[in-house]
Amino acid sequence: MDKTSVVIRNYVASSMATALIPVPLLDLVAISSLRLKMLKALAILYGIEFSRKIGDFLITTLLGGIMPLSIISPIASTLKIIPGIGQTSGMLTLPILEGAATYAIGKIFVRHFESGGTLRDFDPKKAKKSFASEFKEGQRVAAELNKK
Repeated sequence: MDKTSVVIRNYVASSMATALIPVPLLDLVAISSLRLKMLKALAILYGIEFSRKIGDFLITTLLGGIMPLSIISPIASTLKIIPGIGQTSGMLTLPILEGAATYAIGKIFVRHFESGGTLRDFDPKKAKKSFASEFKEGQRVAAELNKK
């Protein structure tokens, strides 16, 4: 496995574990931070100048356009408040969703960096087109990691 794949898989696993934090919405804040750290690690591997402000904006913009994910994740996180069924459903669905989204973000940025792109010329609108297929692959990867 190449270095970028290792970085992405490690952050997918970390996102999945972080999604299990029982405090609603704290999990999402922590996952956002992890994704930014992943982007920084990938930028370093490719020798790309990293800006926390730009990286945060790009990830937020990329995820913001994915309507189901931007609605489902906060709802699943908030459901953790409800004892029993809410906690169970949040704990079952959120790790796979967040792991898959982290995977998709990583793959999209790797593809962009490999084509000679930087953070400054990344176009979230173009990237959204491939997000769905990467997210689907990310669900497979997250489910596989979840079994371990």
